[in-house]
Amino acid sequence: MREVLFICLTIFSFKSVMANNPELVIGEERVEPGIVYIFEGAIKDHVMPMSMHLSENETHVHIEARVNWDSKNVPEGTVPGGFVPYMYINAKIINEKTGLSTFIDLVPHINLIDNFHYARNISLPGSIDDLYTVRFNVIPPTGQDLSLHKDWLDGYGNQLFKQTSFTYKKVNFKEIAESSRR
Repeated sequence: MREVLFICLTIFSFKSVMANNPELVIGEERVEPGIVYIFEGAIKDHVMPMSMHLSENETHVHIEARVNWDSKNVPEGTVPGGFVPYMYINAKIINEKTGLSTFIDLVPHINLIDNFHYARNISLPGSIDDLYTVRFNVIPPTGQDLSLHKDWLDGYGNQLFKQTSFTYKKVNFKEIAESSRR
Protein backbone atom coordinates (compact mmCIF):
# COMPACT_ATOMS: atom_id res chain seq x y z
CA MET A 1 0.00 0.00 0.00
CA ARG A 2 2.82 2.36 0.92
CA GLU A 3 4.54 1.71 -2.44
CA VAL A 4 1.34 2.48 -4.35
CA LEU A 5 0.95 5.77 -2.46
CA PHE A 6 4.59 6.67 -3.19
CA ILE A 7 4.16 5.93 -6.91
CA CYS A 8 0.93 7.98 -7.09
CA LEU A 9 2.58 10.94 -5.33
CA THR A 10 5.60 10.71 -7.62
CA ILE A 11 3.42 10.73 -10.75
CA PHE A 12 1.34 13.62 -9.38
CA SER A 13 4.50 15.62 -8.57
CA PHE A 14 5.97 14.95 -12.01
CA LYS A 15 2.71 16.00 -13.73
CA SER A 16 2.57 19.16 -11.59
CA VAL A 17 6.12 20.08 -12.57
CA MET A 18 5.38 19.40 -16.24
CA ALA A 19 2.14 21.43 -16.12
CA ASN A 20 4.08 24.39 -14.76
CA ASN A 21 6.93 23.94 -17.25
CA PRO A 22 5.46 23.88 -20.75
CA GLU A 23 7.49 22.93 -23.78
CA LEU A 24 6.77 24.13 -27.29
CA VAL A 25 6.82 21.27 -29.78
CA ILE A 26 8.18 22.87 -32.95
CA GLY A 27 7.96 19.69 -35.03
CA GLU A 28 8.02 15.90 -35.02
CA GLU A 29 9.63 13.79 -37.75
CA ARG A 30 10.47 10.16 -38.42
CA VAL A 31 13.23 9.04 -40.79
CA GLU A 32 14.40 5.60 -41.79
CA PRO A 33 15.62 3.36 -40.30
CA GLY A 34 13.21 4.29 -37.50
CA ILE A 35 14.64 7.44 -35.92
CA VAL A 36 12.14 9.85 -34.36
CA TYR A 37 12.95 13.54 -33.89
CA ILE A 38 11.01 15.83 -31.60
CA PHE A 39 12.17 19.44 -31.94
CA GLU A 40 11.23 21.72 -29.05
CA GLY A 41 11.57 25.14 -27.59
CA ALA A 42 11.98 24.51 -23.88
CA ILE A 43 12.22 26.83 -20.91
CA LYS A 44 15.69 28.28 -20.38
CA ASP A 45 17.76 26.48 -17.78
CA HIS A 46 21.09 26.43 -16.00
CA VAL A 47 23.35 24.15 -18.07
CA MET A 48 26.91 23.07 -17.22
CA PRO A 49 29.71 23.63 -18.05
CA MET A 50 29.08 27.38 -17.97
CA SER A 51 32.00 27.99 -20.36
CA MET A 52 29.99 26.30 -23.17
CA HIS A 53 26.48 27.62 -22.51
CA LEU A 54 24.64 30.90 -22.13
CA SER A 55 23.58 31.59 -18.59
CA GLU A 56 19.86 31.59 -17.83
CA ASN A 57 19.76 35.39 -17.64
CA GLU A 58 21.23 35.66 -21.17
CA THR A 59 18.84 33.07 -22.60
CA HIS A 60 15.35 33.25 -24.10
CA VAL A 61 14.83 29.60 -25.04
CA HIS A 62 16.45 26.18 -24.65
CA ILE A 63 16.29 24.68 -28.18
CA GLU A 64 16.07 20.87 -28.07
CA ALA A 65 16.13 17.89 -30.38
CA ARG A 66 15.03 14.68 -28.72
CA VAL A 67 16.29 11.88 -30.95
CA ASN A 68 15.22 8.32 -30.20
CA TRP A 69 14.53 5.03 -31.91
CA ASP A 70 10.87 4.62 -32.75
CA SER A 71 8.90 2.48 -30.32
CA LYS A 72 7.98 0.17 -33.24
CA ASN A 73 9.50 -0.79 -36.58
CA VAL A 74 13.19 -0.33 -35.72
CA PRO A 75 16.33 -2.21 -36.77
CA GLU A 76 16.94 -5.46 -34.93
CA GLY A 77 19.06 -4.97 -31.84
CA THR A 78 18.02 -1.36 -31.18
CA VAL A 79 16.28 -0.41 -27.98
CA PRO A 80 12.80 0.93 -28.85
CA GLY A 81 12.61 4.49 -27.54
CA GLY A 82 16.37 4.57 -26.84
CA PHE A 83 18.55 7.63 -27.46
CA VAL A 84 20.38 7.80 -30.81
CA PRO A 85 23.90 9.16 -30.17
CA TYR A 86 26.75 10.67 -32.22
CA MET A 87 24.65 12.98 -34.41
CA TYR A 88 25.50 16.49 -35.46
CA ILE A 89 22.48 18.75 -35.19
CA ASN A 90 22.42 22.48 -35.67
CA ALA A 91 19.65 25.02 -35.87
CA LYS A 92 19.24 28.35 -37.58
CA ILE A 93 16.61 30.63 -36.07
CA ILE A 94 15.47 33.43 -38.40
CA ASN A 95 13.38 36.39 -37.29
CA GLU A 96 10.57 36.56 -39.88
CA LYS A 97 10.09 40.30 -39.31
CA THR A 98 13.71 41.54 -39.51
CA GLY A 99 15.59 38.72 -41.22
CA LEU A 100 18.13 38.61 -38.39
CA SER A 101 19.27 35.10 -37.52
CA THR A 102 21.30 33.04 -35.12
CA PHE A 103 22.99 29.72 -35.78
CA ILE A 104 23.79 27.17 -33.07
CA ASP A 105 25.15 23.67 -32.70
CA LEU A 106 23.05 21.46 -30.46
CA VAL A 107 25.16 19.35 -28.13
CA PRO A 108 24.30 16.29 -26.00
CA HIS A 109 22.58 17.07 -22.70
CA ILE A 110 21.00 15.01 -19.97
CA ASN A 111 18.32 15.97 -17.46
CA LEU A 112 15.75 14.18 -15.35
CA ILE A 113 12.78 14.97 -17.61
CA ASP A 114 14.01 14.20 -21.16
CA ASN A 115 17.09 12.11 -20.30
CA PHE A 116 19.63 12.31 -23.17
CA HIS A 117 18.86 14.90 -25.85
CA TYR A 118 20.62 17.48 -28.03
CA ALA A 119 20.12 21.12 -27.01
CA ARG A 120 21.47 24.63 -26.46
CA ASN A 121 20.43 27.78 -24.63
CA ILE A 122 19.87 30.63 -27.10
CA SER A 123 19.08 34.29 -27.20
CA LEU A 124 16.54 34.99 -29.95
CA PRO A 125 17.60 37.35 -32.76
CA GLY A 126 14.82 39.80 -31.94
CA SER A 127 11.82 40.25 -29.72
CA ILE A 128 10.04 37.37 -28.00
CA ASP A 129 6.89 38.77 -29.63
CA ASP A 130 8.23 38.11 -33.16
CA LEU A 131 7.63 34.96 -35.20
CA TYR A 132 10.58 32.82 -36.26
CA THR A 133 11.54 30.29 -38.90
CA VAL A 134 13.57 27.45 -37.40
CA ARG A 135 15.67 25.14 -39.59
CA PHE A 136 17.20 22.04 -38.02
CA ASN A 137 20.02 20.34 -39.94
CA VAL A 138 20.65 16.73 -38.96
CA ILE A 139 23.94 15.17 -40.04
CA PRO A 140 24.75 11.49 -39.53
CA PRO A 141 27.80 10.42 -37.54
CA THR A 142 31.06 10.26 -39.47
CA GLY A 143 33.21 7.15 -39.80
CA GLN A 144 35.37 8.61 -37.02
CA ASP A 145 32.40 8.67 -34.62
CA LEU A 146 30.54 5.49 -35.49
CA SER A 147 31.72 2.21 -36.98
CA LEU A 148 29.28 -0.06 -38.82
CA HIS A 149 29.24 -3.85 -38.77
CA LYS A 150 28.65 -5.83 -41.96
CA ASP A 151 25.09 -6.77 -40.95
CA TRP A 152 24.21 -3.04 -40.73
CA LEU A 153 25.88 -2.40 -44.10
CA ASP A 154 23.92 -5.28 -45.65
CA GLY A 155 20.62 -4.18 -44.14
CA TYR A 156 20.81 -0.38 -44.15
CA GLY A 157 23.82 0.83 -46.13
CA ASN A 158 27.01 2.65 -45.28
CA GLN A 159 25.58 5.25 -42.89
CA LEU A 160 23.11 5.51 -40.03
CA PHE A 161 20.76 7.74 -42.05
CA LYS A 162 20.91 10.35 -44.82
CA GLN A 163 21.64 13.97 -43.93
CA THR A 164 18.44 15.98 -43.83
CA SER A 165 16.93 19.25 -42.69
CA PHE A 166 13.54 20.27 -41.36
CA THR A 167 12.12 23.80 -41.56
CA TYR A 168 9.28 25.21 -39.48
CA LYS A 169 7.75 28.66 -40.03
CA LYS A 170 5.81 31.04 -37.81
CA VAL A 171 7.21 29.62 -34.58
CA ASN A 172 6.04 31.67 -31.59
CA PHE A 173 8.44 31.42 -28.63
CA LYS A 174 6.69 34.04 -26.45
CA GLU A 175 5.11 31.70 -23.83
CA ILE A 176 8.32 29.67 -23.47
CA ALA A 177 10.55 32.75 -23.31
CA GLU A 178 8.37 34.23 -20.54
CA SER A 179 8.36 30.98 -18.52
CA SER A 180 10.74 30.00 -15.75
CA ARG A 181 11.69 26.65 -14.25
CA ARG A 182 12.02 28.14 -10.79
